[in-house]
Amino acid sequence: MKNTKQQLIIEQVDKKLRAFESLKENKIPTNGWVKTVRTALKMSLRQLGSRMNFSAQNIRQLENREIAGTISLNTLRDVANAIDMQLVYGFVSKHESLEQMIEKRAAALATEIVMRTNNTMTLEDQQNSELRIEKAIAQKTAEIKHEMPKYLWD
Repeated sequence: MKNTKQQLIIEQVDKKLRAFESLKENKIPTNGWVKTVRTALKMSLRQLGSRMNFSAQNIRQLENREIAGTISLNTLRDVANAIDMQLVYGFVSKHESLEQMIEKRAAALATEIVMRTNNTMTLEDQQNSELRIEKAIAQKTAEIKHEMPKYLWD
């Protein structure tokens, strides 16, 4: 990594992300969380609306917006408060860690850079061996990981 501060940030964010890891397989209910929890509590549209100073029709629209994915986090937070719950918001990584994610992206970028150079050299009849290419990719990957250049995510 570029410096110890950046490494510390990555480690802290990884720790926060791990807290959500167990939710990876947890799917959003078909009817959305608002309607699912409301009906589980046997709370009517009118009753939830009353708690939020909304009409029953507004609550139905809110539930439809959740299903459509157009509801705001603030609105979900307000609903959670109205049903005596707390909204929890976070990301679940598709990788083991941010470090692994950076490594994977750095390796892909390094491969692209090295192969571009290798193609040029091949055209000039200066082709590298497979071993030399693998070594160059490994070195470039380490360099990219260490420097964390802005173009890493382009």
